[in-house]
Amino acid sequence: MNRAWMRQLGGVIRLEWKKTFLSQRGWWVYLLALAPVGLALMHTLFETRFRRFGHSVFQDSQIFAAMFELYFLHLGIFFGSMGIFSNLFRGEMLEKTLHYYYLTPLRRELLVIGKYLSGLIVALVLFVASAGFSFWLIGRHQGAAWMEFLEHGPGRSQMGWYMGVAALASVGYGAVFLVAGLFIRNPMIPAAVVMMWENLNPFLPSLLKKISVIFYLKSLCPVKITVPPPFSVLVTDTDPTPAWIAVPGLLLVALGVLAYAAVSARRVEISYGE
Repeated sequence: MNRAWMRQLGGVIRLEWKKTFLSQRGWWVYLLALAPVGLALMHTLFETRFRRFGHSVFQDSQIFAAMFELYFLHLGIFFGSMGIFSNLFRGEMLEKTLHYYYLTPLRRELLVIGKYLSGLIVALVLFVASAGFSFWLIGRHQGAAWMEFLEHGPGRSQMGWYMGVAALASVGYGAVFLVAGLFIRNPMIPAAVVMMWENLNPFLPSLLKKISVIFYLKSLCPVKITVPPPFSVLVTDTDPTPAWIAVPGLLLVALGVLAYAAVSARRVEISYGE
Protein backbone atom coordinates (compact mmCIF):
# COMPACT_ATOMS: atom_id res chain seq x y z
CA MET A 1 0.00 0.00 0.00
CA ASN A 2 1.60 3.27 -1.12
CA ARG A 3 1.67 6.54 0.78
CA ALA A 4 -1.22 8.08 -1.13
CA TRP A 5 -3.45 5.15 -0.22
CA MET A 6 -2.35 5.38 3.40
CA ARG A 7 -3.24 9.08 3.51
CA GLN A 8 -6.63 8.38 1.95
CA LEU A 9 -7.29 5.55 4.39
CA GLY A 10 -6.29 7.73 7.32
CA GLY A 11 -8.60 10.50 6.09
CA VAL A 12 -11.56 8.12 5.86
CA ILE A 13 -10.91 6.77 9.36
CA ARG A 14 -10.61 10.26 10.90
CA LEU A 15 -13.83 11.39 9.26
CA GLU A 16 -15.85 8.26 9.88
CA TRP A 17 -15.07 7.51 13.51
CA LYS A 18 -16.27 10.98 14.51
CA LYS A 19 -19.47 10.53 12.50
CA THR A 20 -20.01 7.10 14.04
CA PHE A 21 -19.46 8.31 17.61
CA LEU A 22 -21.84 11.24 17.11
CA SER A 23 -24.45 9.42 15.03
CA GLN A 24 -27.97 10.18 16.18
CA ARG A 25 -29.12 6.80 14.92
CA GLY A 26 -26.66 5.03 17.23
CA TRP A 27 -27.66 6.47 20.61
CA TRP A 28 -29.06 3.09 21.70
CA VAL A 29 -25.65 1.46 21.16
CA TYR A 30 -24.33 3.51 24.09
CA LEU A 31 -27.15 2.11 26.24
CA LEU A 32 -26.15 -1.42 25.25
CA ALA A 33 -22.57 -0.72 26.35
CA LEU A 34 -23.57 1.00 29.60
CA ALA A 35 -26.20 -1.57 30.68
CA PRO A 36 -23.75 -4.16 32.13
CA VAL A 37 -21.81 -1.43 33.89
CA GLY A 38 -25.05 -0.29 35.51
CA LEU A 39 -25.95 -3.85 36.51
CA ALA A 40 -22.51 -4.48 38.01
CA LEU A 41 -22.70 -1.18 39.91
CA MET A 42 -26.15 -2.01 41.28
CA HIS A 43 -24.93 -5.45 42.34
CA THR A 44 -21.99 -3.95 44.21
CA LEU A 45 -24.06 -1.21 45.86
CA PHE A 46 -26.77 -3.67 46.90
CA GLU A 47 -24.28 -6.10 48.39
CA THR A 48 -22.37 -3.30 50.12
CA ARG A 49 -25.57 -1.96 51.65
CA PHE A 50 -27.42 -5.14 52.61
CA ARG A 51 -24.99 -8.09 52.22
CA ARG A 52 -28.07 -10.29 51.89
CA PHE A 53 -26.65 -13.03 49.72
CA GLY A 54 -23.05 -13.06 50.95
CA HIS A 55 -21.40 -13.79 47.59
CA SER A 56 -17.87 -15.09 47.65
CA VAL A 57 -15.20 -13.91 45.23
CA PHE A 58 -15.61 -17.13 43.27
CA GLN A 59 -19.38 -16.63 43.02
CA ASP A 60 -18.91 -13.06 41.77
CA SER A 61 -16.61 -14.32 39.03
CA GLN A 62 -19.30 -16.90 38.12
CA ILE A 63 -21.95 -14.16 38.03
CA PHE A 64 -19.85 -12.12 35.63
CA ALA A 65 -19.15 -15.18 33.47
CA ALA A 66 -22.90 -15.69 33.07
CA MET A 67 -23.48 -11.99 32.39
CA PHE A 68 -20.69 -11.90 29.82
CA GLU A 69 -21.93 -14.92 27.88
CA LEU A 70 -25.65 -14.20 28.09
CA TYR A 71 -25.50 -10.43 27.66
CA PHE A 72 -22.25 -9.39 25.99
CA LEU A 73 -22.00 -12.23 23.47
CA HIS A 74 -25.67 -12.94 22.79
CA LEU A 75 -27.09 -9.42 22.99
CA GLY A 76 -24.87 -6.43 23.68
CA ILE A 77 -21.98 -6.84 21.25
CA PHE A 78 -24.16 -8.59 18.67
CA PHE A 79 -26.75 -5.81 18.40
CA GLY A 80 -24.18 -3.11 19.09
CA SER A 81 -22.13 -4.30 16.12
CA MET A 82 -25.29 -4.37 14.02
CA GLY A 83 -26.05 -0.77 14.96
CA ILE A 84 -22.51 0.45 14.34
CA PHE A 85 -21.39 -1.45 11.25
CA SER A 86 -24.59 -1.89 9.26
CA ASN A 87 -25.10 1.88 9.29
CA LEU A 88 -21.65 2.68 7.91
CA PHE A 89 -22.96 2.33 4.34
CA ARG A 90 -26.72 1.99 4.86
CA GLY A 91 -26.84 5.19 6.91
CA GLU A 92 -25.11 7.13 4.14
CA MET A 93 -27.58 5.72 1.61
CA LEU A 94 -30.50 6.83 3.76
CA GLU A 95 -28.99 10.29 4.13
CA LYS A 96 -28.09 10.34 0.41
CA THR A 97 -24.46 11.29 1.03
CA LEU A 98 -22.59 8.19 -0.16
CA HIS A 99 -22.08 9.57 -3.67
CA TYR A 100 -19.75 12.24 -2.29
CA TYR A 101 -17.24 9.48 -1.53
CA TYR A 102 -17.78 7.89 -4.93
CA LEU A 103 -17.09 11.18 -6.70
CA THR A 104 -13.61 11.42 -5.17
CA PRO A 105 -10.52 9.61 -6.53
CA LEU A 106 -10.73 7.10 -3.69
CA ARG A 107 -10.53 3.36 -4.25
CA ARG A 108 -13.65 1.67 -2.99
CA GLU A 109 -11.58 -0.99 -1.25
CA LEU A 110 -10.00 1.74 0.87
CA LEU A 111 -13.43 3.18 1.61
CA VAL A 112 -14.65 -0.21 2.88
CA ILE A 113 -11.53 -0.78 4.99
CA GLY A 114 -11.60 2.77 6.37
CA LYS A 115 -15.25 2.55 7.34
CA TYR A 116 -14.71 -0.85 8.94
CA LEU A 117 -11.72 0.35 10.98
CA SER A 118 -13.60 3.45 12.12
CA GLY A 119 -16.54 1.33 13.25
CA LEU A 120 -14.16 -1.08 14.96
CA ILE A 121 -12.57 1.77 16.92
CA VAL A 122 -15.99 2.76 18.24
CA ALA A 123 -16.97 -0.84 19.06
CA LEU A 124 -13.70 -1.51 20.87
CA VAL A 125 -13.91 1.68 22.92
CA LEU A 126 -17.48 0.93 23.98
CA PHE A 127 -17.60 -2.82 24.54
CA VAL A 128 -14.04 -3.68 25.53
CA ALA A 129 -14.09 -0.89 28.10
CA SER A 130 -17.56 -1.97 29.24
CA ALA A 131 -16.40 -5.57 29.76
CA GLY A 132 -13.31 -4.53 31.73
CA PHE A 133 -15.08 -1.96 33.90
CA SER A 134 -18.04 -4.27 34.58
CA PHE A 135 -15.70 -7.03 35.72
CA TRP A 136 -13.84 -4.63 38.00
CA LEU A 137 -17.12 -3.40 39.50
CA ILE A 138 -18.88 -6.74 39.97
CA GLY A 139 -16.86 -7.68 43.04
CA ARG A 140 -15.93 -4.31 44.50
CA HIS A 141 -18.19 -5.00 47.48
CA GLN A 142 -15.69 -7.72 48.47
CA GLY A 143 -13.17 -5.02 49.35
CA ALA A 144 -9.62 -6.27 49.91
CA ALA A 145 -10.55 -9.82 48.90
CA TRP A 146 -11.54 -8.68 45.42
CA MET A 147 -8.38 -6.62 45.00
CA GLU A 148 -6.34 -9.63 46.09
CA PHE A 149 -8.21 -11.71 43.50
CA LEU A 150 -7.36 -9.14 40.82
CA GLU A 151 -3.76 -8.47 41.74
CA HIS A 152 -2.50 -11.86 42.92
CA GLY A 153 -5.17 -14.31 41.79
CA PRO A 154 -6.69 -15.20 38.43
CA GLY A 155 -8.80 -12.03 38.32
CA ARG A 156 -6.49 -9.95 36.14
CA SER A 157 -6.06 -12.81 33.67
CA GLN A 158 -9.84 -13.33 33.54
CA MET A 159 -10.43 -9.63 32.92
CA GLY A 160 -7.89 -9.65 30.10
CA TRP A 161 -9.54 -12.66 28.45
CA TYR A 162 -13.00 -11.11 28.70
CA MET A 163 -11.76 -7.88 27.13
CA GLY A 164 -9.98 -9.85 24.42
CA VAL A 165 -13.09 -11.91 23.66
CA ALA A 166 -15.14 -8.70 23.49
CA ALA A 167 -12.63 -7.33 20.99
CA LEU A 168 -12.76 -10.48 18.86
CA ALA A 169 -16.57 -10.44 18.93
CA SER A 170 -16.51 -6.85 17.67
CA VAL A 171 -14.07 -7.83 14.91
CA GLY A 172 -16.13 -10.83 13.77
CA TYR A 173 -19.65 -9.47 14.03
CA GLY A 174 -18.49 -6.12 12.69
CA ALA A 175 -17.30 -7.67 9.43
CA VAL A 176 -20.57 -9.59 9.05
CA PHE A 177 -22.78 -6.56 9.60
CA LEU A 178 -20.64 -4.33 7.40
CA VAL A 179 -21.35 -6.70 4.50
CA ALA A 180 -25.05 -6.81 5.45
CA GLY A 181 -25.28 -3.03 5.42
CA LEU A 182 -23.47 -2.81 2.11
CA PHE A 183 -25.56 -5.30 0.16
CA ILE A 184 -28.88 -5.81 1.98
CA ARG A 185 -31.61 -3.21 2.18
CA ASN A 186 -32.84 -4.27 5.64
CA PRO A 187 -29.97 -5.49 7.91
CA MET A 188 -32.51 -6.79 10.45
CA ILE A 189 -33.20 -9.80 8.23
CA PRO A 190 -29.63 -11.21 8.25
CA ALA A 191 -29.32 -10.17 11.91
CA ALA A 192 -32.35 -12.30 12.82
CA VAL A 193 -30.96 -15.27 10.88
CA VAL A 194 -27.49 -15.00 12.42
CA MET A 195 -28.89 -14.49 15.92
CA MET A 196 -31.12 -17.57 15.66
CA TRP A 197 -28.16 -19.66 14.46
CA GLU A 198 -25.87 -18.38 17.22
CA ASN A 199 -28.46 -18.95 19.97
CA LEU A 200 -29.11 -22.50 18.80
CA ASN A 201 -25.39 -23.28 18.95
CA PRO A 202 -25.41 -25.25 22.26
CA PHE A 203 -28.03 -27.64 20.89
CA LEU A 204 -26.47 -28.26 17.47
CA PRO A 205 -24.36 -31.31 16.55
CA SER A 206 -20.65 -30.88 17.13
CA LEU A 207 -19.83 -30.32 13.46
CA LEU A 208 -22.46 -27.60 13.01
CA LYS A 209 -21.42 -25.91 16.24
CA LYS A 210 -18.09 -25.06 14.68
CA ILE A 211 -19.77 -23.12 11.85
CA SER A 212 -20.46 -20.28 14.25
CA VAL A 213 -18.69 -17.27 15.68
CA ILE A 214 -20.03 -17.70 19.20
CA PHE A 215 -18.65 -21.24 19.58
CA TYR A 216 -15.08 -19.95 19.28
CA LEU A 217 -15.80 -16.92 21.46
CA LYS A 218 -17.18 -19.13 24.23
CA SER A 219 -14.15 -21.41 23.89
CA LEU A 220 -11.96 -18.45 24.84
CA CYS A 221 -13.94 -17.41 27.93
CA PRO A 222 -11.91 -18.12 31.09
CA VAL A 223 -14.90 -19.29 33.15
CA LYS A 224 -17.38 -21.72 31.62
CA ILE A 225 -21.08 -21.73 32.44
CA THR A 226 -23.43 -24.66 31.95
CA VAL A 227 -26.93 -24.76 30.52
CA PRO A 228 -29.41 -25.35 33.38
CA PRO A 229 -31.93 -28.19 33.31
CA PRO A 230 -34.21 -29.15 31.65
CA PHE A 231 -32.43 -27.67 28.59
CA SER A 232 -29.14 -29.31 29.60
CA VAL A 233 -30.34 -32.69 28.28
CA LEU A 234 -30.48 -31.17 24.78
CA VAL A 235 -26.92 -29.86 24.85
CA THR A 236 -24.31 -31.76 22.86
CA ASP A 237 -20.85 -31.97 24.42
CA THR A 238 -18.10 -30.56 22.22
CA ASP A 239 -14.51 -29.94 23.21
CA PRO A 240 -13.69 -26.21 23.15
CA THR A 241 -11.31 -24.99 20.50
CA PRO A 242 -7.86 -24.03 21.88
CA ALA A 243 -6.92 -20.37 21.79
CA TRP A 244 -4.11 -20.85 19.27
CA ILE A 245 -6.72 -22.02 16.76
CA ALA A 246 -9.74 -19.93 17.80
CA VAL A 247 -8.05 -16.51 17.77
CA PRO A 248 -6.35 -16.66 14.34
CA GLY A 249 -9.38 -18.52 12.98
CA LEU A 250 -11.76 -15.73 13.94
CA LEU A 251 -9.38 -13.10 12.59
CA LEU A 252 -9.02 -14.96 9.28
CA VAL A 253 -12.80 -15.30 8.91
CA ALA A 254 -13.27 -11.57 9.57
CA LEU A 255 -10.47 -10.77 7.11
CA GLY A 256 -12.06 -12.99 4.47
CA VAL A 257 -15.48 -11.37 4.88
CA LEU A 258 -13.92 -7.91 4.77
CA ALA A 259 -11.91 -8.80 1.65
CA TYR A 260 -15.10 -10.00 -0.05
CA ALA A 261 -16.83 -6.71 0.83
CA ALA A 262 -13.88 -4.66 -0.39
CA VAL A 263 -13.70 -6.43 -3.75
CA SER A 264 -17.47 -6.52 -4.23
CA ALA A 265 -17.77 -2.80 -3.45
CA ARG A 266 -16.29 -2.06 -6.87
CA ARG A 267 -19.54 -3.22 -8.46
CA VAL A 268 -21.97 -1.64 -6.00
CA GLU A 269 -24.20 1.01 -7.57
CA ILE A 270 -25.91 3.73 -5.56
CA SER A 271 -29.69 3.71 -5.64
CA TYR A 272 -31.24 6.28 -3.33
CA GLY A 273 -34.69 5.26 -4.52
CA GLU A 274 -34.64 1.97 -2.61
